Amino acid sequence: MRYFFTCSVIVVTLFLSCTQKEEQHHESTAEYELLNRILPDHASQFKVIIDSTSQDDYFEISTSEDKIQLKGNNGVSIASALYYYIKNVTNGQITWNGVNLNLPEELPLVSQPIYKKTPYDYRYYLNYCTFNYTMSWWDWERWEKELDWMALHGINMPLAITGESYIWDKVYRSYGFEDEDLDPFFSGPSYFSWFWMGNLDGWGGPLPKSWKESHKELQLKILKRARELGMTPVLPAFTGHVPASFKKVFPNATLKQTNWGNDFEDTFILDSNDPLFSEIGQRFLEVQTEVYGTDHLYSADTFNENTPPSNDPEDLAKLSKKVYESMKAVDKDAVWVMQGWLFYSHRDFWQAPQIKGLLDAVPDDSMIILDLATEIEPVWKRTDAFYGKQWIWNMLHNFGGNITMFGRIETVATAPAEALNSKDSGKLKGLGLTMEAIEQNPVLYELMADNVWRNKPIDLKDWLKQYTKNRYGKEDEKLLQAWDTLVNTAYNGKVIRDGAESIIVARPTMEGYRRWARTKLNYKPEELLPAWDKFIEVADNYKDSEGFKYDLVDLTRQILANYALPLQQQISYAYQNNDKEDFDKYSNQFLDLIDDLDELLATQKDFLLGPWLASAREWGTYPQEKALYEQNARDLITLWGGKDNRLHEYSNRQWSGLMADFYKPRWEQYFKAVKKDWLKFDQSQFDENIKEWEWNWVQTEEEFPTQPSGSAINKAKELYKKYRNDIVPLTQKMKPIEYNY
Repeated sequence: MRYFFTCSVIVVTLFLSCTQKEEQHHESTAEYELLNRILPDHASQFKVIIDSTSQDDYFEISTSEDKIQLKGNNGVSIASALYYYIKNVTNGQITWNGVNLNLPEELPLVSQPIYKKTPYDYRYYLNYCTFNYTMSWWDWERWEKELDWMALHGINMPLAITGESYIWDKVYRSYGFEDEDLDPFFSGPSYFSWFWMGNLDGWGGPLPKSWKESHKELQLKILKRARELGMTPVLPAFTGHVPASFKKVFPNATLKQTNWGNDFEDTFILDSNDPLFSEIGQRFLEVQTEVYGTDHLYSADTFNENTPPSNDPEDLAKLSKKVYESMKAVDKDAVWVMQGWLFYSHRDFWQAPQIKGLLDAVPDDSMIILDLATEIEPVWKRTDAFYGKQWIWNMLHNFGGNITMFGRIETVATAPAEALNSKDSGKLKGLGLTMEAIEQNPVLYELMADNVWRNKPIDLKDWLKQYTKNRYGKEDEKLLQAWDTLVNTAYNGKVIRDGAESIIVARPTMEGYRRWARTKLNYKPEELLPAWDKFIEVADNYKDSEGFKYDLVDLTRQILANYALPLQQQISYAYQNNDKEDFDKYSNQFLDLIDDLDELLATQKDFLLGPWLASAREWGTYPQEKALYEQNARDLITLWGGKDNRLHEYSNRQWSGLMADFYKPRWEQYFKAVKKDWLKFDQSQFDENIKEWEWNWVQTEEEFPTQPSGSAINKAKELYKKYRNDIVPLTQKMKPIEYNY
């Protein structure tokens, strides 16, 4: 995120009436503190009224005593009113990737009151994976900005799992577990999501005590701010995952070994019929409540990407009943919030009897299902809206934190309201953002959040007019034409499940893709070029626009990332045709393209490797911890696990620093190896050999720039001049690729 809010304290006067309280500038409140972080030079021009009697989430913007009055039932409503005003009255915008707050000294008043009421009780935010693919190294300063972003965008139900390791450490030590028992259990900080979901143990560890303590304190700050703003955080609960050393302390425990299937060791699940299951589940919630409090919402995901040991609906019902009863025993108001990902990822197993068995054991009003990727596949449509359970419509959108322009933009504009108004949608109670990573494709997140205060589909063409005006500071017909192209290409959401990667990030090959470097596009690459033409044409008019510069770099990156494939295929053809001259020609052009991309990406902080590594090291309290955290950070975005791990490149990133220091040297070694064994090259042997170099890179300690360098506009124009005329001819020479994924 490239905006920095100035924190200061505002003194406000508080006086009460029987229906509402008015907060004036004499006493500090969460709402005014947020105002002062967002608009520090304009906060005094606002008046806030909290209507604490309202059960509905609403806001009203009006003029009162020459001030802009923001009225709502809680802090999230007030923040949403503020952002509605910023977008629709002052034509501003706040995103992760660019902010436009070029406001007049005196803000305009509103001539008529603006009233909005949300039809959604729940506005959910985050996915377990987000906590690692994006948030692994966040400190309080960065979390504070995100909590403000949540409030501005109407989020009132965030997943809150930051300090979970502290609680589990305390629980297990209360039973007599020691360091030797727990060190192989807790994962390193890059892998908590899959540790918490029971997919792996210990990888990237051992986890230092300092991390557990520091993130307990961080979680306390996160929860305090979320609650002050009127959010209801979702805290974790127990699903059965226990240490491998569990039998040392409980020799008679009934454990089941399970394996995620991604080259990690088995993990152990405590049988739900074992009395210890309820005991430990209750102990965890008791300790967690003692430390963090509770808001009665608990996240628990059984069988995340694991196949259950039995498909008997009665067995599945017994398990879910045990999970729920362990919550209920501690908190009579407990509500289980379950990710519905398993019904999508393992759909062959989860047929109607199995789903009903799992869900029916819990009272309807005590469970909320997250239809985790509704914009990809609406599971609610094949489960009778989850058989009577409350559920939330979610946009997943991003997998693994990959950098690519992609999204189902028309679906996001229309499908939530269509579901809301459908007679078949049952107890649809909310909207959510459940992406695996954030800080990319801001248009999708602004659009999705705009559904919060609507009950009708969004007219995308009209919405983009306002969005681009907010983002770039003025209306521009050429940029609207560019966005028409983007909607019909990168953001059309057809053909492929998630965004394509570039062949550059693949472990080198003659093929046109790898398992986790999937290059299939949902458009012809040359169809994206008119958008680039328009952005370049108007670029000099937007030298002061953060949003424009980010979008220009992202679009240029996407064009060149796509162009890498026809270049790489020419290298392959040259080898097949025994043409050493063309092999050298195109391999040199390919390496040159990587250098150009690295320099382009260096102009935007959003595309730098340096901050990711530096923020990881910042958490270390001594050199060994810093080295451990840097290794975690490097590993996740390259190999993901060990050097033989099949998930390598799943979390690939097109970042400056990674391009020049990891992807380019790897391709250089590939080209050298091919030339050395010309016409006898062994791809599988190269794959085996390069693993050692990759693993050495993961274990290296090296600093990279944390601040951008160069001019985004000048570099994009330079690359446009260099590549624009070559893209179509070479792309048209490429033979069709037979994708088998």
